Amino acid sequence: VQLQASGGGLVQAGGSLRLSCAASGRTFSSGAVGWFRQAPGKEREFVATITWRGGRTYYADSVKGRFTVSGDNTKTTVYLQMNSLKPEDTAVYYCAVANVFAYDSDYYAREMNYNHWGQGTQVTVSS
Repeated sequence: VQLQASGGGLVQAGGSLRLSCAASGRTFSSGAVGWFRQAPGKEREFVATITWRGGRTYYADSVKGRFTVSGDNTKTTVYLQMNSLKPEDTAVYYCAVANVFAYDSDYYAREMNYNHWGQGTQVTVSS
């Protein structure tokens, strides 16, 4: 599956952005879609995930209460609504698909459990 992440940009601290992750040629039919981010000089880190069974959502502690992950009814696009953005949210954001459904939230926090990755979209938050 090919993933296309979009919606990044430059925003002031306290502002909002909505990222989109679109699947080309197919729907998101199993497992989960996750968001990760990588800031300059840092390792890529987990941000949020939504599972297609039960619509479970999981978030990194750093974004809880500010970010919301959701999927559309057609199961072709997943969104990451980012509110109250902070300069430390500046990073390249990636979406990824995990083929396996798991009840363990820690499973989706690990990059190795994702099978397909999009190209990333830059989010820059100015202070």
